[in-house]
Amino acid sequence: MKVRSEEFIASKLSGRNRRLLYEWRTLEERLNGRPDIRWQVMRTNADGLPTAYRVDYDVRSICGVEHFDRLGLPDVPNAPQFANHFVMLIELPAQYPCIDGQPSFRFLTTDDNGQPIPHPWHPNIRYFGNMAGHVCINMADTYTDLAWGVQRVAHYLCYDIYHAVYEPPYPEDLKVAEWVVKQGEPNHWVSFAQSQ
Repeated sequence: MKVRSEEFIASKLSGRNRRLLYEWRTLEERLNGRPDIRWQVMRTNADGLPTAYRVDYDVRSICGVEHFDRLGLPDVPNAPQFANHFVMLIELPAQYPCIDGQPSFRFLTTDDNGQPIPHPWHPNIRYFGNMAGHVCINMADTYTDLAWGVQRVAHYLCYDIYHAVYEPPYPEDLKVAEWVVKQGEPNHWVSFAQSQ
């Protein structure tokens, strides 16, 4: 039987569980009905409150570039490649919501069989290496709630928000950031319409 957030009474919950309920209800309030974002609970704690979510973005965004093997070489245009669907996992550690228990926002980079799948090409989302898919969501003093983070990532995918300059708070992926500055911006490749 699926548990619903309405079944819980916030005043009867402990501090951590109260925050988990707040996050769940805030996701429902802000995201239910959005055609570009779908989400679902993936894991709950012993009390039935969510500690992990899957977020599906139906958004046209950059998922790589042409001539990937020659990235950064002079005179090699690396036009963007696009995908229309991305999947992100949010995991809340046992210490959440303490400052040392920040939520993890991470895009899937492989399917259930280990095969590569499109994941975002964005300077604030790790594209390369062991941490591929990791999202640099915020500075510690700007984070408010999970719904804010999910909406911020939607802005990342649309390239409404990005930080590609090598200065604090620094891009998450320096190779992608270099592409944005040297090719994406000059060629207007990071300015694309969502209706295409």
